[in-house]
Amino acid sequence: MLSFTPIGSGSSGNLYLVADGASQLAIECGLSFREMRRRLGFGLSGLDAVLVSHIHGDHAKALVDVLGAGVPVLASGETLEAAGVARHHNARALTAGVPECIGDWRVLPFDLRHDAPGTLGFVVEGPSGERLFYVTDTAFVPYRFERLNIITIETNYSEAILRKSGEPAKRKLRSLRYHMSLERALGFLAANDLSGVREIWLLHLSDAHSDEQAFREAVRAATGKPVFVAPAARASRPEASA
Repeated sequence: MLSFTPIGSGSSGNLYLVADGASQLAIECGLSFREMRRRLGFGLSGLDAVLVSHIHGDHAKALVDVLGAGVPVLASGETLEAAGVARHHNARALTAGVPECIGDWRVLPFDLRHDAPGTLGFVVEGPSGERLFYVTDTAFVPYRFERLNIITIETNYSEAILRKSGEPAKRKLRSLRYHMSLERALGFLAANDLSGVREIWLLHLSDAHSDEQAFREAVRAATGKPVFVAPAARASRPEASA
């Protein structure tokens, strides 16, 4: 059975573990390489691959180190070029709309609207045949999907909370243009078949412009599904010296 474990979500760093039986992959590598290995517990040797949505540091901070550790990284050509690793033997360029298989996983990338070229969302199908939908850092998703079992979706802000905020207009406009609001996430969920969905995860909540409890209840009421909020990454305590 497919499972999703959030390790860190938000501007402090994104890292998520997806498992299906003995097969495991990560989505994003937005923590330091040392912290990523610590959080995963087993290092990176158990990962079949790491999927990276775009080049921003909170999603791709450890990308070069992950490749150096021998783990394949799947991302758009634009992301790999921006990281300077397009020719690396462990880097695999994804094209929106073209499925890619790695190990027992099948990944369908799709394009998103964000201020980083080549930003992608993913539908990940595990060896059991179950499917996970992942999207963050985008204004909206203009597609419909079938046979989803787990949905993980950015709900960065509420439009009502953002309007009342004292944040500078330029930053508000960036949120509106390039991040998913609760209202747009609800619209996406309403437009898709949720009959096979058993859990929904809300990602990348803004500290200033969200309300975790209200967001969770709004999505639960609209979908009738169990709803969870991915926690922000927190720095681990440093290891003691030998």
